[in-house]
This record gives sequence, C-alpha cells and structure tokens, in this order.
Amino acid sequence: MTGKLYLVSVGPGSRELIPPMVEQALAASDVIVAYDLYLTWIQPWIAGKDIRTLPLTQERDRAQLALEEARAGKTVALISSGDIGIYAMATLAYEDMREDDSFDVQLIPGITSANACASLLGAPLSHDFATLSLSDLLCPWEWIESRARHIAEADLAVVFYNVQSKQRQEGVYRILDIMLEHKRPETLCGIVHNAYREGQTVEIVTLAELRTRQFNMLTSLVIGNRFTRRKRNWMFTPRGYFNWQNTADTITADSLPGAAAWVFAGTSDGNALARQLAANGQPVIVSTASDYGAEIVAADSPGLTSISGRLGVERRRELLQQSQARCIVDATHPYATEMSQQLMALAQELALPYLRYERPSAPDQHPAIHCSSMAEAAKLAMQHGQRIFLATGSKELAGFVQAEGAADKQWFVRLAPDPQHLQRAIDLGIPRARLCAMQGPFSQAANETLWRDWQIDCVISKQSGDAGGYGAKAAAAAALGIPFIVVDRPQLDYPASFADFASLQAALEQLA
Repeated sequence: MTGKLYLVSVGPGSRELIPPMVEQALAASDVIVAYDLYLTWIQPWIAGKDIRTLPLTQERDRAQLALEEARAGKTVALISSGDIGIYAMATLAYEDMREDDSFDVQLIPGITSANACASLLGAPLSHDFATLSLSDLLCPWEWIESRARHIAEADLAVVFYNVQSKQRQEGVYRILDIMLEHKRPETLCGIVHNAYREGQTVEIVTLAELRTRQFNMLTSLVIGNRFTRRKRNWMFTPRGYFNWQNTADTITADSLPGAAAWVFAGTSDGNALARQLAANGQPVIVSTASDYGAEIVAADSPGLTSISGRLGVERRRELLQQSQARCIVDATHPYATEMSQQLMALAQELALPYLRYERPSAPDQHPAIHCSSMAEAAKLAMQHGQRIFLATGSKELAGFVQAEGAADKQWFVRLAPDPQHLQRAIDLGIPRARLCAMQGPFSQAANETLWRDWQIDCVISKQSGDAGGYGAKAAAAAALGIPFIVVDRPQLDYPASFADFASLQAALEQLA
C-alpha cells in the first residue's frame, strides 16, 4: 500500500484565511497529526478522523508520527500554523524521510506571520525584505547577530519571528541595537500581536521607540527600510519605480568638496560654528540628522554643502573616505552620546582628527532638582506634578509617557516643527492639543505664558546651556513656583573638547 503525507498550512489562526486546498486535504486524510490549538481552526473538517496530538515542544515527534502512519499506507495530514514550510514542521518531515519511502508528499502553502502582519500594517514588504527568527534553540546566537547585521547593513525591510520569551528577554534588544547601528532611528516599524487572532493589536512606531517596548512569543516585528513611509494608519515601502533623488544615497564623492572638515551639527551653535569655519576659508560639509535640520542650515548658512539624514555608520564611513575628509568636528547635541561615540570610533578607524565642540552648561541661578537619567526624571516628575511639561525633545518621549504610572498624568510637549517628531508624539498617544511645535530657544516670558495657559505644575529639561534656553526655562519655572527637574549631561571621554569657537578654530588651523 502507498500512503500519502499532506503537509498542511492553516495560516495565522483565522478560518477565513485557510485556503480551500486545506479542506480538500483534510477530507482525504485518515489521520490528523497536530498540536491541539490548531484543531480549533479546522474542527468542522476533521470530524470522525483519527486525531493524534502532541505538545508544542514535541515537533519532531509529531513529524515522525506522521511519517510512520504514511509508511503504513495511510493518508496523513501533518498540521502547522502559518506556512508549514517557513520556520515550521515541513523541514522536520523532510529531514526524517527516507530515500526508500514510497508514499506521496504534497505541501499546501499558507499565510505565514510575515504576510499576515504585513497585511495588517499596510504594505511594508513591497521591496526586498528578509525574515529572521530570534530563537536560538535551533540556531547559534552568534549566527543570529551576524545575519541581523547583514540585514541592517543592506537596509532590508525585515520581519522578526520568535521575538521574546520568558527565557529570552534581552536578545531582541541586542538585535534592535544592531539595527540602530545602521538604520535611522526614525525608520518606521510595526508591532503586531496575535495577528488575526483574539486579542489582536497593531501599532506603528519608530525604530528608536521600538527599542523601549516589551514583547512576547505572540508578537512579530516588522522593520521598514529608509524609504518606508506612513500614510494615515498604514505603512508602506515603495517598490522602487520612482525617482530616488533627494536622498543621502545619491550623494557621490565628486559632489562634495575635498579635504573638508565634516561638521556634524544638529544645534544652532553647531550651524554657527560651521558658518564661522567656512568664513575663515575652511572647506566645510555640514551633516544633519533630518531634512528639517538641512533646511535650517540652508537658511542660516547659504552656500554651505550639507547632507541630511541618518546615514548609518557604513554609509557615513564610505562618504568620509571617498571625500577624503580632513577631520571630524562633532558639534552634535550634548545628549547625543550614541552619535558622538560613533564619530569617535570612525575617527579612530579612519585615522582622522576628532574635535568636539560642546556648548557650555548654564549655571543654576534658580531652584532645580537634578537627576542623572530620563527614567529618574520621569519618576520625580510624577511625584511632583500632574500636568507635566517635557522640554526634552522627541527622542525621549516614550520613556516618559510609557513609564509606570504615566497614564495617570497629563503630558505636554514642546518640540521642533519636524513632521517626524510630531508623528512620533502622536504615535505615543499625546493629544494634539498638548503639543507645541516651535523652533527655540524661548524667552522667559514665552515659557511663562505657555506654562501658565496650560496650567503646568512640573517641568523637565535637559541642561541645554544658554544656547538652548536653559536659563530662561529655569527662571520661568521659578517665577511660576513650579518644580524644575533637570537631567544632567552624560559624560564622555572626548579626545579633544572645546567650549568656544576660537579654541576649536585654532586647533583646526594647527592640523594644516
């Protein structure tokens, strides 16, 4: 007798998404081999069948049981969720199948997690993409990290399977850190929990925000590429049939001034420094993190060569080498420690001089509660206030509004008028009526007026120095009699650091 083995895919868990071929295969089968959860989705089609179930961890035993029944001449359906050929049972059946087995085999495809989650998010996988399982039960963790790094370097969209379990809590964050080394923090990502099952949730966030979240084995993550966009409540990745101009990827070394000082800005004083260096005859290239930053450079310093966008370390290395950069001038924000560390590492790797400009801190002339981290600031704020004003920028928002107890507070935010920053705040659930999108710095009077109108009873700020309006914020809080919480600056060991333009200019001239 010749049996038959059906390798049957039953999709994400919705009967409506099970293809008709599955019903036909089940009708023809004598024996059904499955994990018992899968039976709930196919119950109407297996009445009267010989049903064999084994626990979730006994996948190989299930595959071997199905093979034995098929060798005995029976028609067997081996059931798997998703697509049985993708991270699933089919490969176990093929591994244990013998060359002299005579039974027929037919694999019936289904909707795997990547398809299901992508459909709920929009069309994030419309260009080249990868899938990566974060479970190290069957694959060494070093391989997972290596593959993640290649995916990130290639800027592929990617779907993560087996994201987080009770035993594997930290691995996903290591992988997200690798993504952040090469992908922009603003990269759009999707979090899908229980796709097409009871309890389904779908959320679109940025890659930076994704790093702050908790997940489980029923969660899949979809990470876009640099071109992935958002429209309404959907994310999509263009197929490539359009003009890719106005992106950092079109920059060539021929279009950049040679032997230039690369000024990594992002603050008003960083732009002013670049303008002064150029006025003194230095060839200068200004690199900003966003298109909005490039617009400010163009307005403040017409004629300067600027590059916008979070390029990723690989692209940044390539452009520094191709343009024969003279040195790296790090004039990024005092709290942009990750960027400063990356620039120091690149300078050392490429044997380039590294000069750090950091705006001076402002003295405390008014009462302030100091702390060392955003997490500590969030706890302090919730102890001191109910209507809390965040003057910490958009990057740190998630840490505040998602902290324990934060839902009981009202959060008010002022940030730069950058669409990406505004969308980040909206995605985090901050009502539009509590958002102020304006370019600072602001006077004491402007702060007082805004905080009085909003009935703010606690303010959180970075030590942004006078250039960032720190003194005006502290004075306004003191005048209104509300707590002023300050997150102190992180400390890095810079090889060469300057607090004024003249000293940095002199050091740069000595490099000639």
